[in-house]
Amino acid sequence: MMNKKYKREYKESQPVLAICYDFDRTLSPDDMQAQGYIQSVGYDVGSFWKESNGLAEANDMDRNLAYMYLMKETAAGKVLFTKEKLEDYGSKVDIFPGVEDWFERIRNYGTQQGVIVEHYIISSGLKEMIEGTSVAKKGAFKKIYASSFYYNADGVAVWPAQVVNYTNKTQFLFRIEKGVLDINDDGVNDSFPPDELRIPFRNMIYIGDSDTDVPCMKLVSSHGGYSIGVYSEKSEDPAKDKAKVYKMMRDNRIRYFAPADYSDGSDLDMLVKTIIDRTVKNEAIESTYFACRKEQIEEDKKSTEEGKEKRDLILQLEESRSFATTHAIIDKLRRITSWTQDECDDLIDIAIQNSQVYYILNDSDVRRLYEKILKVNSTLSENAQMVKKLLEK
Repeated sequence: MMNKKYKREYKESQPVLAICYDFDRTLSPDDMQAQGYIQSVGYDVGSFWKESNGLAEANDMDRNLAYMYLMKETAAGKVLFTKEKLEDYGSKVDIFPGVEDWFERIRNYGTQQGVIVEHYIISSGLKEMIEGTSVAKKGAFKKIYASSFYYNADGVAVWPAQVVNYTNKTQFLFRIEKGVLDINDDGVNDSFPPDELRIPFRNMIYIGDSDTDVPCMKLVSSHGGYSIGVYSEKSEDPAKDKAKVYKMMRDNRIRYFAPADYSDGSDLDMLVKTIIDRTVKNEAIESTYFACRKEQIEEDKKSTEEGKEKRDLILQLEESRSFATTHAIIDKLRRITSWTQDECDDLIDIAIQNSQVYYILNDSDVRRLYEKILKVNSTLSENAQMVKKLLEK
């Protein structure tokens, strides 16, 4: 039953494509904390991460909880550790070329093609800092899933509210798939019919840069979606950055990679636009499939269980391509005691048209079935007369 407490998103009249991004080194060239915050509390970047990782290892602690704790502790007496201050640090975070107008540009391209494009962040970085970026303030993202703090009445961060690490990132893909976006809505565990999923995995793109993105990349790719590895061409060690995407490609985590250049006409820009074009055609095919499936289900509702069984066996007999299979199907058909005229006509036609039946008509089991079928016919069709003559030989 739907929990009315939470807002849900539902399937649209047009296909929806979700593009999901890591943030650090995917949209930004460096870790967001390393672009002002770490320096403001008197650390150099390397020392901060060394101490944070050591804290995690010494205490069997999640690495993201460790860095959040260290951020709070090192801020004491040095900087005001508030949401507003973290957003301010976020406003100074650098971004890759083209990112500033990427989200609106890709949304507009999707609109032109008849596809609704939505952008999502799934990051182990800080939500508050991401919300402070210029692109987030312009409404780039449908939803930001990232680690965040709980703030007291004075607006000071006192406790982790949400921790996103590389393994629990995948839960957010299922939320996006089902339109159950609120992190406290347990409707994400509900079962949804395939044709009611708002954004099936085949309509997802995941863009990331490293091993921490692998679970999401693998999940999306294995369900027909698109995983893209990005790398910086202007980092201190571009070869090392590119080696990461080579490894992900080698390990079948991604199917595509491109430089982290989001400019109009870049390799990444053209790749994502091609996926949007492909989505239009894929969804037209899927819509046809679901329409056919719905019609078949409605037709099945009109039949009894015995009627469905007879129809399925007749179809199996029609498609049989071996004598062994034919005899097995005939054995099941012989156990049925009542036949309609249409069913008899179908079986008679199969006897003439399917060589696997035609050539064994005089085998004892096949003969007995067709002798019974012929008795149902008040008047014999041309094919029925042929079967009768073959049985009399």
